[in-house]
Amino acid sequence: MSHQLHAEYFTDILCIWAYGAQIRIEQLQQDFGDEVTITPRYIPLFASTDERIGEGWRDQGSFIGFGRHIREVARDWDHVEVHPDIWTGDPPASSTSAHLLIKAVQLLEQNGELDHAETAEPPSKTLAWNLRKSFFADNANIARRDVQLSIAASMGLPIPAINDMLDSGQAHAALHDDMEAQQRYQVAGSPTLVLNEGRQRLYGNVGYRIIEANVRELLHNPQSGEASWC
Repeated sequence: MSHQLHAEYFTDILCIWAYGAQIRIEQLQQDFGDEVTITPRYIPLFASTDERIGEGWRDQGSFIGFGRHIREVARDWDHVEVHPDIWTGDPPASSTSAHLLIKAVQLLEQNGELDHAETAEPPSKTLAWNLRKSFFADNANIARRDVQLSIAASMGLPIPAINDMLDSGQAHAALHDDMEAQQRYQVAGSPTLVLNEGRQRLYGNVGYRIIEANVRELLHNPQSGEASWC
């Protein structure tokens, strides 16, 4: 007998591996439908790009060297696009502000203030993808509020309600909950799919068949308490 499975998916919006792995999450949802629910969570790997890239990559060319590395990572990917000038020009100073925008939209969904009955995905998930694509494919500075709200407005999202969630601190509290979950599950990086109440963590560039095998095992043996054979 099959059961419903709840998973939590931790990413940073500026993570190239999460950008490339989105197709696997979409495939997972397509293959399992209502059997699997995935809660997106956002973690601050790129909370300070000056520290992580400017200083962390100083001996390897700083932002220019990191941009070259990102292009090399995605060189053989044919399912996503990476801008030739990625991480140069006007790079985002932080992923945090984009995460806050997504959390604001998630809260509006939870409060029943957004009607998405006619769309396949909740607006917050579409917004997250649009932000990622705007950065990686178009080299847009998605840390800027004007860029973020332009993307949100193009989706028909209610900007005053979003701003209220940001100004009231509610989006900040929701993002803090994500970071608390990161600590609770000891999530090391992005992307990480957490299953079985934290007992199984699939971190990094994990192939889809491995993800699928773990999910199938848990769906059909939810009380086993054992790691899947994969």
